[in-house]
Amino acid sequence: MRDLIEAFRTVAPFIDALIVYLLIYRALLLIKGTRAVPMLIGLSTLVGLYFVSQDAFLGLATFNWLLEKFIGSLFLIVVVVFQADIRRALVAFGGAQFFSNFRSASEAQLLDEVVKCAGLLAGQRVGALVVLERDAKLDQYMDDSVKLDARVSKELVYALFVPERQNPLHDGAVVIRDGRVYAGGVFLPMSARAQVDRQLGTRHRAALGLSEETDAVVLVVSEERGEVSLAVDGRLERSLTSQALRDRLVELLMRKPPRAMSQARRSGVET
Repeated sequence: MRDLIEAFRTVAPFIDALIVYLLIYRALLLIKGTRAVPMLIGLSTLVGLYFVSQDAFLGLATFNWLLEKFIGSLFLIVVVVFQADIRRALVAFGGAQFFSNFRSASEAQLLDEVVKCAGLLAGQRVGALVVLERDAKLDQYMDDSVKLDARVSKELVYALFVPERQNPLHDGAVVIRDGRVYAGGVFLPMSARAQVDRQLGTRHRAALGLSEETDAVVLVVSEERGEVSLAVDGRLERSLTSQALRDRLVELLMRKPPRAMSQARRSGVET
């Protein structure tokens, strides 16, 4: 028994380092593509300036004193600023998702169904917003939505966007999470960027707004033009054909390196 304990103590530093690495890695994945990233970079920069401004380096006494007072409250600031991300991390940890990152074997079938949905909606000139969740969880945008948890099918998504008075969900977005239609009637944040094309309607601005704040992929169907677009990382890729749309979804969601420049890139990217 004593030999076993001694052997464990020998490898304990490596196990300790591995656990810390996994925790940091998963935490970074949770905040990837969210507004927490630039905030984290800003806080890290201030901490770095605090050490550089000390007497041993630049000797900026007054500046260092101000940073010292700020860093003294850093823990409270982090809790306030990152409260949504901390809550999301705890929920993911409690749901046993913190250490799992596998992809479903039916992913390709799901993307085919999404492409069919887009084609049906565009052909019928039915406006739509379909959000495909990636690493950043979108729970904060779904507080007032209708939870569905249904299998993705072109018939279901089409029905959710039929513009009838009896259908209260058609004005909002549909969120697809883990291969399921997770929620409907979701209202997305509007993009406040002044340089957005004035010809774009509220759906496109909402798609851009969410893609600016998270890493989600947002599919937009224009009811005026029957045009299919994708909003990714604050950019709008417009006039996508079915094949171009599928190529981009495979590239963005299945995490495979693109074999060639997709038709989506050739169709133009609007910022």
